[in-house]
Amino acid sequence: MKTHVKALVVGGGAVGNGIAYHLAKAGWDTMLVERDELTSGSTWHAAGLLPLFNMSYATTHIHKYSVDFYKGLEAETGLNAGFSICGNLRMAQRQERMDEYMLYSSVAETAGVYHEFLTPAQMKERWPLLNTSDLVGALYHPQDGYINPADVTQAMAKGARQLGATIERKVQVDGYRWTGSEWIVSCTRMVEKGGMLVAGEEKFEIVAEHVVTATGNHAQRTARLLGVKIPAIPVEHQFIVTEPDPMLQEFRKNNPEHPVLRDADAKWYVREERGGWILGPYEAGAPARFLYDVPESFRADLFPLDLERIETEYMSMIHRLPSSETVGLKDDFNGPICYTPDGNPLVGPVPGLRNMWIAEGFSFGITAAGGTGYYLAQMMTAGEAEIDMASLDPRRYGQWMTTEYAARKNEECYEHVFILHHPDEEREACRPLRTAPAYDRQKDMGAQFGQVNGWDRPNYYGPKDAPASFDHDSRSFRRGAWWPYAKAEAEAVRNTVGIIDATAFTKHLVRGPGATAFLDHFTCNTLPKVGRINLTYALTEAGTTRTEYTIVRLKENEYYLISAGAWTSYDSDFLLKSAEDFMGNGGGYIDIHDVTTQWGVYALAGPNARALLKDLVKDANPDTVLSNKRFPWLSYRDIELGMCPVRAIRVAYTGELGWELHYPIEFGRYLWDLLWSVGEKHGLKGVGARAQNWLRQEKSYRAFGNELGRDATPLEAALDRFVDLKKDFKGKQAMLDTGIRSKCVTLLIDGPSDTDPWGKEAILNDGIKVGRLTSGGYSVAFGKQIGMGYVPVELSEVGTKLKVKMLLQEWDAVVVEDSPFDPSNARIRIDG
Repeated sequence: MKTHVKALVVGGGAVGNGIAYHLAKAGWDTMLVERDELTSGSTWHAAGLLPLFNMSYATTHIHKYSVDFYKGLEAETGLNAGFSICGNLRMAQRQERMDEYMLYSSVAETAGVYHEFLTPAQMKERWPLLNTSDLVGALYHPQDGYINPADVTQAMAKGARQLGATIERKVQVDGYRWTGSEWIVSCTRMVEKGGMLVAGEEKFEIVAEHVVTATGNHAQRTARLLGVKIPAIPVEHQFIVTEPDPMLQEFRKNNPEHPVLRDADAKWYVREERGGWILGPYEAGAPARFLYDVPESFRADLFPLDLERIETEYMSMIHRLPSSETVGLKDDFNGPICYTPDGNPLVGPVPGLRNMWIAEGFSFGITAAGGTGYYLAQMMTAGEAEIDMASLDPRRYGQWMTTEYAARKNEECYEHVFILHHPDEEREACRPLRTAPAYDRQKDMGAQFGQVNGWDRPNYYGPKDAPASFDHDSRSFRRGAWWPYAKAEAEAVRNTVGIIDATAFTKHLVRGPGATAFLDHFTCNTLPKVGRINLTYALTEAGTTRTEYTIVRLKENEYYLISAGAWTSYDSDFLLKSAEDFMGNGGGYIDIHDVTTQWGVYALAGPNARALLKDLVKDANPDTVLSNKRFPWLSYRDIELGMCPVRAIRVAYTGELGWELHYPIEFGRYLWDLLWSVGEKHGLKGVGARAQNWLRQEKSYRAFGNELGRDATPLEAALDRFVDLKKDFKGKQAMLDTGIRSKCVTLLIDGPSDTDPWGKEAILNDGIKVGRLTSGGYSVAFGKQIGMGYVPVELSEVGTKLKVKMLLQEWDAVVVEDSPFDPSNARIRIDG
């Protein structure tokens, strides 16, 4: 048995074997260890479905790769993976569900996933056993279907061995130790005694440069061994198998297999199984299991079935397939399947650790196994994947996350598999949890909150007397009932003044004798002078955009860094590891602190912002303290507002005259009340994240996670003015070598009267897909839809006429100049 490898994969399910295969294919010396038998976790009892449908751009690519990859496994390995390419029919009982499918269609088109739309009559003609009387339509993927989970796993394992990988069964990992250059992995040989798997006496170590954990249901044990938090906890999933259905058997004499059926509004999937049916519901009340550990006695075991819990879904299957009513039950399964709070798996580096990677929390593990192996292997061997994997990054969850939170959110996520996934969806479990000081004040004003990184922040301010269900009932794939409130907020910022609670912003303090030299190399823009600020970007080794920062220079070697609120742990881990590398290469000492929860933020923006602050500022010359001369744009000053000390930064994400008011968190309620005490006479209005998102697009301000990510360079994002090519910085040469593959542009769109783009839509030229939107919304300045996205360079010129696909139709769009609203920034710089 090998004792030293380049990469060690821990976990022998479908995901682990997919990773081992692709690492071996990339030329890495790879070993996989499994504590029991291959497929003995959730893989063995999975239904083996391969749904291409997914609203995530990254996950759609992962699923598409898997489906294509599995089709070629038999030719490569000689093993038939049992792939039934029968198609997937996703039915809709209401128009709103069809709206969801139409939005998905744009995601699928940008990822190259073929799909069709069918009418109820077309479905009935092809599959007469279906009751289509209450359907309005369906989305059909003819190229997917289902596969045998055990067979595809064994095929990937054989393929990995053929490529040089080693696979060892009955090996349990008991500990990990980092030496500074490699991992020492402590292992125990497992043995069977009385039907149980127990630790034997043989203990040994494996040395690996890189480790990947794909431990499935055992993720909480993995988390303890690594000393980190992994919010992957299983939830019970039941499915039942019926006896043969005579009417189905008769149909099949002259017809191909039924597609996998999904009645999303009834919350189930059904597929054929040996002349009968498999029903898999996603019901309410399915409990999380193994919150802390998997019992030693639990191997390829199942939980007792709870038929009462799925009675509604069972009856709805009979309604949809009347022939199943008289068919008896043949078998049943109730096993653990891992989830995460947002439903996306955790794929990528472990925060705080070097060369440690995880692939955990797969609720659709069979579908994702091949694609996860492909893209994770790219990240490990080449530094980045060809698509932006940030939405799956394990560091999207911070240390605030607890086991209780993960369990409750995972249960909610399970129940929501078939719930309508509105782009403006906000799920209610575990909320409010993290709240800014003025939360209660905002709630009393009618704020409807969204959650970002555990923080509740206003999305918009609805009516003060709104019922508790107002926000839920307002959601839509078109313009929801919240839309006029967001429009009024955006207009207030343009015409009077608005206040935005931005407390969720990520904030770091970077200081020390090495701080200046470190940040100068770490970021691509010129560092600001003391008292000034600058917008800049940290790049990946591949030259793409890793993080966006607003840097405030407090002192010669002391900096305050502000970045996106959703990515605190993500940014902190990258910042700390980069600083360690800098100091390890002879750089001066750097002290870094995450101060996110120490500082709250209110952003004031609008023509009346200065007048409002003048009423409150404490200064010997209050009439001039906020003037351009004393407080210019892109500068900061420590000021006093009443009794509150404030670190004021003259910048506004909305493109208006404005300040970010960073305050010690304990002053939050006082400062909120103080601002409102004089705000009414200046037209002050509470503003939420949705209006702010529209406004920043009118200024062509890129957003991390939308326009900015690990699949595009700052130059491709058209951010040349924030890149100082005269200096050396991390990722510079790779950025230059990459060149300009596509360009970020702003589009004004003459779209439908009741719908705005969400940032998922395809951009077309002469009917051909040429790009995709990364953001979308409504422009109050231009009275039409607006969006940002990437197109080929030759189509990026101002005035280029394109089309944006919305609701399955092509709508006129035109490329406009960057910052179409106030391109000279006169409103931002106005004096007074």
